[in-house]
Amino acid sequence: MGSGEPTAGELWRHLQAGEITSTQATTAALDAIAARDSRIGAFLHVDRDAALARAAEIDARRKAGQPVGLLAGLPVAVKDVLCTRGQPVTCASKMLAGFQPPYDAHVIERLSAADAVLIGRTNLDEFAMGSSSENSAVQITRNPWDTSRIPGGSSSGSAAAVAARMTPVALGSDTGGSIRQPAGLCGVVGMKPTYGRVSRYGLVAYASSLDQIGPFSTDVTGAAALLQAIAGYDPRDSTSVNRPVPDWTAAVDQPLKGLKIGVAKEHFAEGLDAEVAKSVRSAIDVYRSLGAVIKDISLPHAKYCIATYYLIACSEASGNLARYDGMHYGHRAESAKTLLETFARSRGEGFGAEVKRRIMLGTYALSSGYYDQYYVKALRVRRLIRQDFDAAFADVDVIAGPVTPTAAFKIGEKANDPLAMYLGDIYTISANLAGLPGMSIPCGFTPGGLPIGLQLLAAPWQEEQLLRAARMYERETDWNRRAPEMAR
Repeated sequence: MGSGEPTAGELWRHLQAGEITSTQATTAALDAIAARDSRIGAFLHVDRDAALARAAEIDARRKAGQPVGLLAGLPVAVKDVLCTRGQPVTCASKMLAGFQPPYDAHVIERLSAADAVLIGRTNLDEFAMGSSSENSAVQITRNPWDTSRIPGGSSSGSAAAVAARMTPVALGSDTGGSIRQPAGLCGVVGMKPTYGRVSRYGLVAYASSLDQIGPFSTDVTGAAALLQAIAGYDPRDSTSVNRPVPDWTAAVDQPLKGLKIGVAKEHFAEGLDAEVAKSVRSAIDVYRSLGAVIKDISLPHAKYCIATYYLIACSEASGNLARYDGMHYGHRAESAKTLLETFARSRGEGFGAEVKRRIMLGTYALSSGYYDQYYVKALRVRRLIRQDFDAAFADVDVIAGPVTPTAAFKIGEKANDPLAMYLGDIYTISANLAGLPGMSIPCGFTPGGLPIGLQLLAAPWQEEQLLRAARMYERETDWNRRAPEMAR
């Protein structure tokens, strides 16, 4: 089941050492996309010529002895919610068909400064609302381990592209688990940084107090390098925090002595698949064998996370998506005769069913007579959820548990049951509500060969601790080196 290819971190080090050229790495990625993506549907846009030209330019500079950036020559795919000048940005929605932004998102600027090679834009659930890719207005992305199954979402394409070894690393966004959940279901590394660590400037907003951009990778070192390239203060984002960015790539291989791991009883309650629980507990046993102290903890307000999240996220989505009105940009209904009819028909035609559902939920929660009853109450519970974590992290360094209650389900299996779909995020949502950094790392497979992920959470700004803890486990196992059959 192993893959002979280097991991993202190994490829990055080969590029740094000059043992492989960017043109070779980029050509390999583009050839893999050409060979495999017709079966996966991970990419919405690939510009082969531009990617190869960029790779050649980086190689020429390196050959001439000129300085190059942190990621010099590394191919990177980006989720199609990040504004990139001169490229289509659709958010996998009819609403933004044909839109090309006039500026780059902060993270795109950072990738350019780090000399990464942008190889393509990846599919997602429309406006990042969903956890299966089935809400994309363009195409369904399939899980490379079993193409009859979902890859998770909303960063479906980024996770599937890394899992199918079409790109070593990719960027996604995580509002309630949209990096960690598909990473877990596709058997790759996915990381959500602390809220405020990475600028959201140029990220098409879903829920502004929850959204955060982060990396996918085939290993922890690759995730550390990509995060290091995009993290840092940006005055254009009012929620960006001015804190130094540590050298995570230098620290990632240092094991943590005296590591204390918390295991929350709420993460192993009813609804958790027995095979998932078994793999996660085995992963915790690996930590125990490495000298970590395992402590039972409680997160008493965890049961309110789903309700709290959907009230806050949908309320913020209602405001953020109000701008798509058929007037400024985006889809405009052709035959509408009045201003009101233009608004209504443009939004009705441009948005898909799940986006409409969330806008209506949020608008209702914010409406007169219900604002205090729903939205304000959700904000109060959010504070209690954060306090649960603050109390836990006074006693432990990281919290370990499952990423999802089950492995990947079949496409169409839950399409008509939104509540069942929402419950798939039950373990990931709390990190967004509390603003914590979190990771998913591969920790096993079901008897049917589907990946299982281990979630690690840390206190705010403790990315280094999180990366080092994840790498400790990765070094002892080979789960992240296993690739689906199409990529072998």
